[in-house]
Amino acid sequence: MKMVAPWTRFYSNSCCLCCHVRTGTILLGVWYLLINAVVLLILLSALADPNESRFSSSELGGNLALLDDANIYIAIVISLLMIAICAMATYGAYKQRAAWIIPFFCYQIFDFALNTLVAITVLVYPSSIQEYIRQLPPEMPYKDDIVSVNPTCLILIILLFFSIILALKGYLISCVWNCYRYINGRNSSDVLVYVTSNDTTVLLPPYNDTTVTGAAKEPPPPYVSA
Repeated sequence: MKMVAPWTRFYSNSCCLCCHVRTGTILLGVWYLLINAVVLLILLSALADPNESRFSSSELGGNLALLDDANIYIAIVISLLMIAICAMATYGAYKQRAAWIIPFFCYQIFDFALNTLVAITVLVYPSSIQEYIRQLPPEMPYKDDIVSVNPTCLILIILLFFSIILALKGYLISCVWNCYRYINGRNSSDVLVYVTSNDTTVLLPPYNDTTVTGAAKEPPPPYVSA
C-alpha cells in the first residue's frame, strides 16, 4: 500500500471551486498589485501636499514632523516592494515559473502569522483593545458606541472577525501553494528519466518525438502466402 503524505490530501488544481489555481493566483496577484498601487498613490499625494493629509508642524513639533515624513518614506518603500512582489507572482503564475511565486507566498505566511499574533494578543490581553479604542481620535465615527459595548461581546466580535480573516488568508495561502506545486510538477514532467539496473540514467525523448519517429518509419512488407 502506497503511503501518501498528509499535506497532499489538501492539494487541488481548482481555486474557489470555479477556476484553476494558476488563474486564481494571477487574479490574487493583480488584486494585491492594485491595492498597493492605490496605497502608493495616496502616500505620494500626502507627501506632495502635507497640509491636507497631515498635521501641521505646530501641532506635532519639529522632531515629530520629521518622524512623520520618515514614516511616509518608509511606507512608500514598502509599497514599492509589495508592488514588485505581486508583479513577480503574477508573472510567475502566467509564465509558469515557480520560483517567482515564492516571495509572494512568504509574504502571505508572514501576514498570516502577524494577524494570528494580533488575535492571540486580543485573547490574552482583552483590556488592550479597549485601551486602544480610547486612544483613537475623538472625531472617529461610532467611537462612543464601540466604547459603550460590553467588553465580553466586543472581544467575541473581534475574535470572530479575526477568525474569518484568518480562514480567508489560509485558503488563499493554500491556493498559491497549490499553484506553486502545479507549476513545479508540470515543469518536472517535461523530461522523463529512466533508471536502468546498473545505476545508469537514460533521458527518454518527449512523447511527440517518439510518435513522429514511429510514424516516419516505413510499414513492413505485406505478407505473401506460399
